[in-house]
Order: sequence, then structure tokens, then C-alpha cells
Amino acid sequence: MTTSTRETEIIIDPTVPLVRMIRDFDAPVEKVFRAHTDPKLFARWMGPRNYEMRIDHLDCRTGGSYHYVMISEGNEYGFYGSFHEMRPNELIVQTFTFEGMPDGVALERLVFEDLGAGRTRLTTTSLVDSFEGRDGFVASGMEVGVREGYQKLDEVLAELSA
Repeated sequence: MTTSTRETEIIIDPTVPLVRMIRDFDAPVEKVFRAHTDPKLFARWMGPRNYEMRIDHLDCRTGGSYHYVMISEGNEYGFYGSFHEMRPNELIVQTFTFEGMPDGVALERLVFEDLGAGRTRLTTTSLVDSFEGRDGFVASGMEVGVREGYQKLDEVLAELSA
């Protein structure tokens, strides 16, 4: 199944428990990558608009790790993982775990593709260990968070280009 809005394509694979998200940005690859690895920038765009973010640590390097908390209406939702491979302006391979479901670890691969003319395509693939886990990931509101987060990322990237 594929769902898309004006700019974000979300592909739910029927044969493998993965979700692929593809989004083009009107910004050079260096800025899109920086927005994923700079804690101050990352906190400004990650997640839905009605959430605040607290980053406990974001050590973006091969072998590094992260932990952040999304806060909404007095509720806190923690996420953590480790960075398995970091190639500046090209690739991030990381794990992603929601503290509320610590057995549900996703392996994520973010590919940053320079499209030329100051544009970047980001392809994120999230692989989980079961279809149930994948479907729970999707049902958790992931699509809203991704779409709104990417809209906020557009705003951050526009400021970086100004």
C-alpha cells in the first residue's frame, strides 16, 4: 500500500515488514543532513506540531547514540537508539526504539540523494521484526508525525537558506 500527500510518499511493503518514506526538499543535501544531526535543528522539526521535544543526547557518529523525549499534554514519550553508520551528506543507519515498546526495535536507513539545483531526496527505510510491529508503528500516528515533521523541516531549511 502507498499513501502520499502533496510531497511525502509512504510505502508500506506487503511482503516485508518495512515502511519506506520518500521526500524531496528544496535545500542542498548538506543542509538536510545537518538538520538530522545538529541537536538544536533536529529538536525544531522532528515529530508532530503539537509536541515539544527534549533531547537528552544526540551523538551523531558511527558508534554514537541518542535519546529524546516527545512531550504533549503532560505526557512524555521516550525514544532511543544507536548510530551504526554515519556518512556525512550520504547515509545514516540507526536503530529506533520507543521506550513504551522496548522489544520493538526498528533498523532505519536514511539515504540523502543530491538531486542537483539545490534539491535533496531523502529516502528512509524502517525495518521491524514482524508485520504486527510494523502495523503498530503505522497505527501509532507515524504518518501524521512524518508529514508534519517534514513540513517543519521545510521551514527550518528555509531559514538556513535565508
